[in-house]
Amino acid sequence: MRFDCLIIDDEKELADNTAEYFNMFDVKTAAVYSASEADGFFKENEAGLVLLDINLSDGSGFEVCKKIRQTLNVPILFISARNTDDDKIIALNIGGDDYIEKPYSLGVLLAKVRVVLKRFSNNAQDALKSEDYDDGYLKLDSVNKTVFVDGVEKKITSIEWRLLEYLINNRNRLVTKTEIFDNVWNDRFTTDGTLNVHIRKIREAIEKDPQDPKYIITVWKEGYKFVARAE
Repeated sequence: MRFDCLIIDDEKELADNTAEYFNMFDVKTAAVYSASEADGFFKENEAGLVLLDINLSDGSGFEVCKKIRQTLNVPILFISARNTDDDKIIALNIGGDDYIEKPYSLGVLLAKVRVVLKRFSNNAQDALKSEDYDDGYLKLDSVNKTVFVDGVEKKITSIEWRLLEYLINNRNRLVTKTEIFDNVWNDRFTTDGTLNVHIRKIREAIEKDPQDPKYIITVWKEGYKFVARAE
C-alpha cells in the first residue's frame, strides 16, 4: 500500500494523534512505534515521506535513517525533543532532510509535510527543465540525478541534489538564502543551520578542498554563489 507519510515514533499517543490529524486533511498517513515495525512496514508498503524520531524503544532513529537510505531516497524529517546542535548535525549528515523539534504544532508540521510532498511529486517535471552540467571535473546528470567528481560518482541526498542543481542552474550570480528556501525547500520553515549543514556536505562531496571552496562561495549574510569553470 502507498502512504503519503510514515511516522516512526515510540510516543504512541503523539504518533497516533499526528497521523489522525494528517489523515483528516487528506495526507494518507500511517504510524509505527519501533525500528522493527518500520522494517516490517517497508516490506509491504511505500511512503512518500518519513517523520522519524531519534529515540526509539528498540534502537536509534539514526540507525533507521541509515538503513532507509541504503535503498530509498524518500525525504526524512527528524522529529525529536533532543535539541542540541550535535544531534541536528548528525541527523542531517546521515541523510536527514530536516530536523523538527518537539513539541511541534500539528498545523505547522502538516504545512511542512505538504510542501515536501509537493516538491518531490514534481521531481519528474523538474528533471525535464533541468540542465546537465559538465566542466570536465564536476558533472551533473539531471536525468539520473547523479553527481560525478573527476569521474567518480558521489552520493548525496535528494535535498542536497536539489540545492546543488539550483545553484548550478543559477551559476555565477548571488543566490540569496530566501531564494533558496523558496525554490529548494519551498518553505520558510527551514533554518539557516539546516542550509549550512547541507552546503558543507555538498562541498565535502565536490570540492578538492572543502575548507577553501572554489565552486560554492559564501556571500556573507546574503547567500551563496556557484562559480562555474569553463565548460
